[in-house]
Amino acid sequence: MSKIEVPQLGESVTEATVGKWLKSKGDAVRKDEALVELETDKVAVEVYAQADGVLSSISVEEGETVEVGALLGEIEDGGEASADDYDADEDAAPAEDDSADEDEDDSGDDEAEDDASGDDNGDGEIVEVEIPQMGESVAEGEIGDWLVSVGDSVKVDDPLVEVETDKAAVEVPSPVDGVIEEQVVSSGDAVEVGSVIAKIRKGASGGAKKAKKGKDDKSAKKDKKAEKKPEEKKDSGKAMPAAQRVISEHGLDPSKIEGTGKDGRITKSDAMAAIESADAQRSEEKAEKAKAKPAPRDLKDREERVPMTRLRRTIAKRLKAAQDNAAMLTTFNDVDMSAVMNMRSQYKDLFEKKHGVRLGFMSVFIKACVHALKEIPAVNAEIDGDDIIYKNYYDLGVAVGTPTGLVVPVVRDCDSKSMAEIEKTINDLGARARDNELKLDELQGGTFTLSNGGVYGSLLSTPILNPPQSGILGMHRIDQRPVAIDGKVEIRPMMYLALSYDHRIVDGKEAVTFLVRVKEQLEDPERLLLDL
Repeated sequence: MSKIEVPQLGESVTEATVGKWLKSKGDAVRKDEALVELETDKVAVEVYAQADGVLSSISVEEGETVEVGALLGEIEDGGEASADDYDADEDAAPAEDDSADEDEDDSGDDEAEDDASGDDNGDGEIVEVEIPQMGESVAEGEIGDWLVSVGDSVKVDDPLVEVETDKAAVEVPSPVDGVIEEQVVSSGDAVEVGSVIAKIRKGASGGAKKAKKGKDDKSAKKDKKAEKKPEEKKDSGKAMPAAQRVISEHGLDPSKIEGTGKDGRITKSDAMAAIESADAQRSEEKAEKAKAKPAPRDLKDREERVPMTRLRRTIAKRLKAAQDNAAMLTTFNDVDMSAVMNMRSQYKDLFEKKHGVRLGFMSVFIKACVHALKEIPAVNAEIDGDDIIYKNYYDLGVAVGTPTGLVVPVVRDCDSKSMAEIEKTINDLGARARDNELKLDELQGGTFTLSNGGVYGSLLSTPILNPPQSGILGMHRIDQRPVAIDGKVEIRPMMYLALSYDHRIVDGKEAVTFLVRVKEQLEDPERLLLDL
């Protein structure tokens, strides 16, 4: 038996949403075949089969949130069954009952079923349902909504109740088939791992009465088989689990959203686009009302409460964690951009003609930073427990603003890339970041980060570290300012630079020296060619 578990999703990604199962219970699968799609804050990830066999169980349904290492399902090794085989097995036993029951009265069937039900309800073993382990650092949670009531029939792995922790909402599954005998705790109660929250009478049945057997039962089974036909399982017009959450949170009408996913399914991007369209329409309506009639001073009409997106929540947690865990300090310097601007003006047309990409400032800054990182390796290192990891490679992250939030794709091996290769890589990563098409491995593993707030007009800022890195360079807008040159006042294009660093690993002298080296390279670009 092979387990299907949530794989590692990246340095800062601890949970994901089950987007869509690509296989059904009972399907034959091959090793390395995609089984299920997981949606994280940043990208979609497929989980693959680790062996040939049959998908024997699915532990987590579409739309549920799972943490890294959680069990998604199991594969029975070496099996060759298919979904049709499972359906045939399920239909075989009832078919024999139908032939036997056709010669009997309906009333006799009802009495036999009532007697069997009564025996199950009285003699079943009581099984206690306990709060499972919910992570290494999670010891307690709060009972959310009960998904079943006392007397309801449940199957093994059916969700019973939601438990909310400080990290995620977890559904507690039923350990056995049976009937809910007692709910020990109520919604809102605080519970610890291992606490008993419910009792189930094993093997019993309850809930709605069973239907009579006979001709009506046969027609019902035919309808059930008809529902199982693949051509009637199209997802046209339906929302994917991640999109369904957005639709529910914002009260959208899915019938009015055009789906761009497979078979016309509504994706999360479709739902977000619908929200933006609805917001724009509401703004236009408010503007028209404001012109027609002055609105009274009612603050409720001037406020809007919306839930944070998963990406925005992750950004908030990471930025706060950087402030809490690192001894963060910022040092500043200014740089005369005359030499870089003159070089760019002189060679930009020839550069674009030869390499097919425009010569920007970012490639020059990256080359200057690599030169400084080689001299001050502590800025390119990170802390791991009581150890310092010095990295002799230079994978620099470049912060990119997108409609949904800030992401930091990584430019690999910047020390060996030419300026043209760096410019092409940055353009490609930036375009795919804005289209939400970046892969997970393109967002992790950076050793140092550059953030250019100058493109938005920033004059000066103190950038926050991108954990676990120990340094980040903040670039700002270029202003014409008076400076003293050889005893004379001249107007030069000046830019403020800011280096935020982790003072636990980087000393003040090292931070200042790093920034001075970057300044020297930018004010005299020929030093880059001579490696000075």
